[in-house]
Amino acid sequence: MKKYHRALTAILLASAASLSLAHGDDPKSHKTAAATKQQKEWGIAGDAKSVTRTVTLTMDDNMRFTPDKLSFKQGETIRFVIRNKGKLLHELVIGTQKELDEHAAMMLKFPAMEHDEPYMAHVRAGKTGGLIWTFNRPGEFDFACLIAGHYQAGMVGKISVAAASR
Repeated sequence: MKKYHRALTAILLASAASLSLAHGDDPKSHKTAAATKQQKEWGIAGDAKSVTRTVTLTMDDNMRFTPDKLSFKQGETIRFVIRNKGKLLHELVIGTQKELDEHAAMMLKFPAMEHDEPYMAHVRAGKTGGLIWTFNRPGEFDFACLIAGHYQAGMVGKISVAAASR
């Protein structure tokens, strides 16, 4: 039994270590230089020089985003300025409903897990963070705070990306 627990502990620690990269609070350090650009269903990491619009989102301890509905055009690169007006840590994670559901379930199992992808930003209480994202695919997408319990409390929003006109 001890051997089993040691093996399980080693697997869990290795998994956590591979996912445990910290977020920054500085809106000017959008993490995209360090993160690998990877095409996602909802877009790809953007570059500061390509920003076409800035959107400010606020998060609070009522487990809400303001605004909670966003609309973009395919091809827009958005600079998100994310203000945490609460006293708790919050985050913004962009994705599909399926991806967010899966990630939220993982966060419930490992609430101390930290991660660093170009489509997510942790923002400490009273601080401002940011990210830059290019919405290069049309569709309906989601964003949420996946900190354990926050997603389940309704801290979610919707993103609509209209296809580029030809």
